[in-house]
Amino acid sequence: MTDHPHPRRPRWRSLALLAVLLAPLLWPLHHLAERYYRSELAEQNRQTLDLYVANLLGTLRRYEVLPPILGDLPPLRAVLDQPASGPTHEAANRLLSQLREQTGAEVIYLMDAAGNTLAASNWDQPDSFIGRNFAFRPYFREAIAGQQGRFFGLGTTSGKRGYYFASAVRDGKRVLGALVVKVDLDITEVPWGNTPEQLLVTDHHGVVILTSRAQWRYRASRPLSVRERDEIADNQPYPTREPVPLQLKSDTWMEQSRVLQETGWTVNILAPRSMIERRVQTSVAIGGGALLLLMLMLGLMMQRRRHYLERIAFDSRARQELESRVLERTHDLETLNSRLKDEVLEREHAQQEAARAQDELVQAGKLSVLGTMSASISHELNQPLAAIRSYAENAAVLLDHQRIDDARGNLKLIGELTGRMASIIAHLRAFARRDRHAPESVALQPALDDALALLAQRRRAMEVELIRDLPDAPLWVQAGETRLRQVLGNLLANALDALTAKGPPRRLWLNAEQTAQGVELRIRDNGPGFSEEALQRAREPFFTTKTSTQGLGLGLAICDTLMRALGGELLLANHPEGGALLTLRLRAAAPGVNPHPPEDFA
Repeated sequence: MTDHPHPRRPRWRSLALLAVLLAPLLWPLHHLAERYYRSELAEQNRQTLDLYVANLLGTLRRYEVLPPILGDLPPLRAVLDQPASGPTHEAANRLLSQLREQTGAEVIYLMDAAGNTLAASNWDQPDSFIGRNFAFRPYFREAIAGQQGRFFGLGTTSGKRGYYFASAVRDGKRVLGALVVKVDLDITEVPWGNTPEQLLVTDHHGVVILTSRAQWRYRASRPLSVRERDEIADNQPYPTREPVPLQLKSDTWMEQSRVLQETGWTVNILAPRSMIERRVQTSVAIGGGALLLLMLMLGLMMQRRRHYLERIAFDSRARQELESRVLERTHDLETLNSRLKDEVLEREHAQQEAARAQDELVQAGKLSVLGTMSASISHELNQPLAAIRSYAENAAVLLDHQRIDDARGNLKLIGELTGRMASIIAHLRAFARRDRHAPESVALQPALDDALALLAQRRRAMEVELIRDLPDAPLWVQAGETRLRQVLGNLLANALDALTAKGPPRRLWLNAEQTAQGVELRIRDNGPGFSEEALQRAREPFFTTKTSTQGLGLGLAICDTLMRALGGELLLANHPEGGALLTLRLRAAAPGVNPHPPEDFA
């Protein structure tokens, strides 16, 4: 028998040539990815810009109605009528100081018709406005002329920027003076400190007045005319009379803007183009990796096919040589050939079965993950969605009764609930993988009050008596604020579910205390309690004693996972006097910031 030739290696040169021919396909992929991510970033920035504009206008509109209202107060009119009276001035100063604390304004002050400040809320401060003349300010001239004065500028006394609203104080047609309210706008820049997107608000001169980058402030975004420079010199709105030009490279930032007709400002949001470039590079890298993987798979398939053909050729040559040398062994060779064919067929059949089984396992895994995610989202978002629907219905009723401020408050709470829903979704994903967020110091009582407020309507409908035994001082624990509220909300909801099967009286006990090991919170009800099977399997996902329409058995499993991730423990037991007893053991933490008041879900 002759030696068969050495198996040839795969034609890698051909594969490399094919890869070079397919490489230009990455350019359309780069173009499509860039267009997609640019559109996605533009839509995201548009929504962010809408929210900021609404917040900024809401802040300004809240204060623009104050000057004409406060100007009619008798103590302030008395100062204009009797400018030499000391007691009258003292009463007006104290009134303005009290109004400033109630409204949150920066400064409120009263000027006579000549622009001299007679009374001010900062009368007892070193930078008091008393006795100062602000007749050169545009807002004073507009107010004296019968219009509502508006002006952004840097305070000549305090050195602090602000937005001024002014309105004339009249006695019939005679102008007695003007009342001015200064609004602090620094708070509008705070949320932009740690975001890659940059805020840029310019006034009608094109000068930056609000920005998330301090080095951009009071710079000119466009060339200033001679008239604008003279106006800046007269009104002194900035710390400089010659704003330095702001030079931004168009190839570095992606810009979107919105003009505010009320103020003449332009609000811009600048997103670094590097955000798009990183995503596009990642997409192209993934595409290149997929192309490389395709080339490798083609090479392996070619190699496997060549080996298979060479094996068949070898068998054929062996059979011909054996037939030519020994004719009497023809039957044996035919039997061997038949056996080899059967082996090949069986191997191919086994390979097909293995591939089909693998496809079924992949499909089953996909359906399992999809079912788990759908069930988790449905279970965890049910309560916030119910609260959002309640707020929306209340907002409609409030709008029908022209209660605009109350309706706006409901819409703000809807926005907060939406943010909480997004946070809950993020933590639902933590159920399947380890949560990387470091615990923080969280006050236990406010989180518990929020969870109770969310279930308050249901608890009152069920006539459940709430018995609290909580210390007055905050108990600080190591947890995530959203995750802790999620655990408390699930446990309290389960307690109410257990009480539905019991007639009145229905009671729910809450007890918390500081121990040597940390902080313990005990939740007890007078319901039927846990069965033996429930005590053993309650932490298993999808185990439940309820019907399929009442729950999927994920609540306690998620709570147990979150507690262990926070270094705590969830204990389940039955109380000796009846009912279920759930104990949360949390790690104590150092006192943090002042705990937030509980949110109103009434």
